Amino acid sequence: MIDCLKCRKIGMFLGGVLFGTAGVKLLGSHDAKRFYIKCLAAGLRAKDCAMTAATNIQENAEDVLAEAREINAKRKAEVFEDESGQAASEALMEAASE
Repeated sequence: MIDCLKCRKIGMFLGGVLFGTAGVKLLGSHDAKRFYIKCLAAGLRAKDCAMTAATNIQENAEDVLAEAREINAKRKAEVFEDESGQAASEALMEAASE
């Protein structure tokens, strides 16, 4: 007598082989290849879009940083002039003469 468990194992093995063979045929078909190509093209477009956005953000951040450094340099110069007293009085004299 054939054991039912052995029949089940053999049936599952044959089903797996059949499913694997059909899967390979399906994945290698012309329609599947077109689908893969379209998905890859969409991924590349998304990558280009993300890289463009990242570049724009980086450029804007560099502009903001440059402006912030300018403001800090001007403030530092103003504070230094105020502390020295001489530069501040010279600026007042120049403003008065105009």
